[in-house]
Amino acid sequence: MPKISELRRETRRDQILEAALACFSENGFHQTGMADIVSRSGMSHGAVYVYFPSKEDIIEALADDRHQREVILNSVVQKAKNPIEGIHALVRAYAGWVIDPAGEPRRRVGINGWAEALRSPRVHARVIDGIRVPHAMIVELVRQAQRMELLSRDLSADAIARSLIAFFQGFVLQVTWREKIDIDACVAVVDRMLTGLAPVERNSRQSREGSN
Repeated sequence: MPKISELRRETRRDQILEAALACFSENGFHQTGMADIVSRSGMSHGAVYVYFPSKEDIIEALADDRHQREVILNSVVQKAKNPIEGIHALVRAYAGWVIDPAGEPRRRVGINGWAEALRSPRVHARVIDGIRVPHAMIVELVRQAQRMELLSRDLSADAIARSLIAFFQGFVLQVTWREKIDIDACVAVVDRMLTGLAPVERNSRQSREGSN
């Protein structure tokens, strides 16, 4: 039997993952069986099982499929003129993803993944891995800003990063629940909160300058 090319292999893998994404988005993890994914993919059972021996393997693969997002995040940060601008740019990048209609299936599956992480150690590990890149980026930006005295040094960089991530995890839930959210207004709130994290003397100086 002739070997398939690497490109063909990746195409088939993506085909299975897209089918799984559609099934999981519509019916959740536990109401979706491997037979549903096989049927949706248009491939044979044998072909699908060559790539993914179990449903949990597919869930893991979907959780790992974040390379493109990380590339975009790196690009956003590198274009920033200073660490504060970098944090603001990340906030806006995430806000754009939160309201992108094309991203709804992934948001729905992501929320299912959060729930599944409470049951499956494998999925839990992948979910935690998924926040490590943005967390590490924000922590580094905060530390740079603190060294430049743009943010208060008495605040934990880890706590700031986790608080920002928590905001957007909450936004994902609300948008997926079809709540009407003015994301621009929410981003303005986050911006104001970041301003409030500046050293007291810097905020006082900005207030005096603004009143003149």
